[in-house]
Amino acid sequence: MKSKVILCLAVIVLGFCAFGFGSKFIEFVRLVRSDEQAAQEGIFAVAPLMNYLLASAGFLCLLGWAAMHGMFNNIEGPKQTMLETEAKLDGNANDLEFCNSVMK
Repeated sequence: MKSKVILCLAVIVLGFCAFGFGSKFIEFVRLVRSDEQAAQEGIFAVAPLMNYLLASAGFLCLLGWAAMHGMFNNIEGPKQTMLETEAKLDGNANDLEFCNSVMK
């Protein structure tokens, strides 16, 4: 139930973001197509805009790949592993060989 609520909120927020960016992008394209002088003045924004779109698409693909490979299934696991490893290392702190290897 909790994950469905989070998914719904994410879709709503991303929907508003996509609408805002999409409407500004369409407005930019219409402005550039409408007038030759506006096209010459607005051409400077094409390269940064394409960089933004390509980088966003890349991150979106990476997020989708990570989700499909189950990388978000056990978020707490790495934290627990780190704490267990730290406890083992702290338990070995009295070991002279361990202390010497750390001090080098």
